[in-house]
Amino acid sequence: MKPLERLFHLAKEKPRHIVMAEGEDPRIQEAAIRASEDGLSRITLLGRKDRISKDLMVFGDKAKAVTIIEPETSPQLAHYAELFHKKRAHKGVDANKALAAMKEPLNYAAMMVHTGDADGTIAGAVATTADTIRSALQIIGKAKDSKIVSSFFLMLACAPHHTGHKKGKGGMIFSDCGLVVEPDREELQSIALSSAQSCKALLGQDPQIAMLSFSTSGSAAHPRVAVVQEAATQLQENHPELVVGGELQFDAAFEKSIRASKAPDSPLEDRPNVFIFPNLDAGNIGYKIAQRIGGMTAIGPVLQGLAKPANDLSRGCSVDDILALIAVTTVQIHQI
Repeated sequence: MKPLERLFHLAKEKPRHIVMAEGEDPRIQEAAIRASEDGLSRITLLGRKDRISKDLMVFGDKAKAVTIIEPETSPQLAHYAELFHKKRAHKGVDANKALAAMKEPLNYAAMMVHTGDADGTIAGAVATTADTIRSALQIIGKAKDSKIVSSFFLMLACAPHHTGHKKGKGGMIFSDCGLVVEPDREELQSIALSSAQSCKALLGQDPQIAMLSFSTSGSAAHPRVAVVQEAATQLQENHPELVVGGELQFDAAFEKSIRASKAPDSPLEDRPNVFIFPNLDAGNIGYKIAQRIGGMTAIGPVLQGLAKPANDLSRGCSVDDILALIAVTTVQIHQI
């Protein structure tokens, strides 16, 4: 089974409740209808109720499966505002500011997840990544066992058959490509560990981790190289059950023959399925090259390390992209 087909299959086995903050966007509306119709998840759309209801009329009876909530008139608004006030009072948020914040769909959606009124949330088709992630961090917060919240892109060499992309097999985790700008040694370890767990959950594969650098096995001496070297060494020491290669240049990580020449002692046996980039510059550029030149499908950025799932869309996303992220978010919920 191809990775994306596997994700959809797992999501349909146990559908969950996903709240979509940008319910007035036509792409979100179509994805919500399709997700409901396919048994992928139960969807709640946030926004102006009269506008969304009118938009959904084109879908006929299928629209009945989708719930619509208008934050400003919701019976839960005062309760959510009180909770937000308690969470953020130490940051100078008073009762009035808390009420105003909860009228914002991004914050309302995150509070639905925090309180258990929804299982996960997705936004970013309209909002910026910064705004989407800020709401998740402030309201949902980090998981108790997580040192840092990071992100990854699920990179697939296959795509839904109706997109016209070439078919292929396999999937990879690229991290961090969307959130942590300049991770230190400890943060790189945490990003790699979370990414390994995401690989196991989403791809159903044992992680093979490549810690990337512009150096392979000490071929260059630089403080940035040392950070990756130390992170790789400590990760392997702290988690001997993981297969960790690094530091490695991308070609040495990706191609076994090159790795045999440049890093003959590398513990990596196969092509890695988890690529940990040394900083956000490298990660963001790397995934976009793989997407635009390599023709891979990029799903994300998917957040990891949160107490409950909240994920980000690209503002250029398609309906298929949204459906894929709904599936990813639902599978993440299964792991909590």
